Amino acid sequence: MAAEPVFFNDEEQQYIIEAIQEAEKQTSGEVKVHIEKKCPNEDVMERAKEVFLALHLHETAESNGVLFYLAYEDRKFAVLGDKGIDEKVTADFWNSTKELLRSHFAKGEYKEGLSRGIREAGIQLKKHFPFQSGDINELPDDISFGQ
Repeated sequence: MAAEPVFFNDEEQQYIIEAIQEAEKQTSGEVKVHIEKKCPNEDVMERAKEVFLALHLHETAESNGVLFYLAYEDRKFAVLGDKGIDEKVTADFWNSTKELLRSHFAKGEYKEGLSRGIREAGIQLKKHFPFQSGDINELPDDISFGQ
């Protein structure tokens, strides 16, 4: 994935990374954020699946990776969890997180929306994938950027 951090400045990126780190202290799940200007696919979930694979979120030990995908110019976003999460949670598991994101994004509060959504995901995932002592961070906490 190309690294073109134009949407968030360094301070805003650090704020989001801190939310990822805070969430991952709650759960053994792995959280990634991917941001791009436009969604190259008609279907945002299909694009999220492509990014999910490209970022190796499907390779976590417990299949409990989570992707927060945002295409800001197209005003599209997705939250995608791996099969290990889907096997343990109800079909509407991500709805409250998506609504939290939507409410902030509608006001242009992208940094705040992502950060709150990520923290909420950590709290929710803790119920099914609690943090274990000795848990290792399987993926980097940085934000990836597309085109």
